[in-house]
Amino acid sequence: MTLGVLLIALLVILIGAETFTNALEHLGERLKISEGVTGSIFAAVGTALPETMVPIVAILSTASTQEVREEVSVGAILGAPLMLSTLTLFLMTVFAVHKRGWQDEFHPERSGLTRDLQWFLLAFAMSAAAIFVPHQATWMRALIALSLVLVYFIYLMLTIRASASLVADGHATKAGEPLFLVRLMGRINVPENLFTVLVQLGMGLALIVFGAHGFVQGVEQLSAWLGISALALALLIVPVATELPEKINSIIWIRKRKDTLAFGNITGAMVFQGSLLPALGILLTPWEPRREVMAGLALTIVASAYLLFMLRRGKLRPKHLLFNGFCYLAYLITVLI
Repeated sequence: MTLGVLLIALLVILIGAETFTNALEHLGERLKISEGVTGSIFAAVGTALPETMVPIVAILSTASTQEVREEVSVGAILGAPLMLSTLTLFLMTVFAVHKRGWQDEFHPERSGLTRDLQWFLLAFAMSAAAIFVPHQATWMRALIALSLVLVYFIYLMLTIRASASLVADGHATKAGEPLFLVRLMGRINVPENLFTVLVQLGMGLALIVFGAHGFVQGVEQLSAWLGISALALALLIVPVATELPEKINSIIWIRKRKDTLAFGNITGAMVFQGSLLPALGILLTPWEPRREVMAGLALTIVASAYLLFMLRRGKLRPKHLLFNGFCYLAYLITVLI
């Protein structure tokens, strides 16, 4: 029964992701914005909503003990960037290889991807440093949280400002296929306008959120058999379910050779989840050093810094991102052994 729920939820997420990415490409094309803005801001924030809600709901919930709520919150906040920077990039690579081969080269828009990674590393390093700030130093924790919000605001401004020049250089968002809703309702003659695009966007996002919610429930039922702590559950299992929207959207785009959208969808979500969500964690949870937390922080920074290094070094090929998969494997070994 549980496996059936998981499969149905996964199918819903797949349909929602296809619907969402198709509408997002049309929205970006209509607004005449770059692929970087479409991927790093619109897609990243939109598909990050399911996993964003997990720590917020956990913090505000009264259905379990405070200790469990805090562990789930911290695990969900730190698990999302870990999953994106390691397993998500690895899975995207696996699907890219199946379509494009090991020797193919990724061609994301480099300035935008570099900006995403630099701002993420800055924000996540600040979040990591906050773990060592004593609980009694409330003013210092509040200052770090406020700084993280400011970091994301500056990042947004820089990304949007760069859009015009990127569009002029040929990096404008282009829709590869007709709008699904118009094609589906062809007999009724539904017009392809901004309203129709927004309706389909909302439908896709609703399917993603609904499917991710069902997937989380199914995974939680299976996890009861494993007998692991709430923190380990949140770090390992919840992000697997809630990060599926980013994985699937990026896999769809990477197979269509829309590398800027594929990478920007992941790295843009990393900036969002590595700045605003840790700000909540710093203010509302213990946010203290534990073995699982420290290992997750370290491997996330290592995986992200490695991607930035390889990007600056020159050509970026699928084989280079195998290292990110090994980082996730190392984390699994650290937590489960």
